[in-house]
Amino acid sequence: MLMWPAVTLLGFLLLMAMVIAMGAQTTARYEREQRDGTPVPQANGAAEPVGALAA
Repeated sequence: MLMWPAVTLLGFLLLMAMVIAMGAQTTARYEREQRDGTPVPQANGAAEPVGALAA
């Protein structure tokens, strides 16, 4: 009877760990860009925003 609540809790904890890890990575990239003044290339192939200046 306690199987589904345990599975739900485990899934929630795993999702929260993923969100925290992604947020930490994004924050680190943002701080690195602010410190160095140069954008770091993105590995996910995202397009540049319209009107962005070429480096």
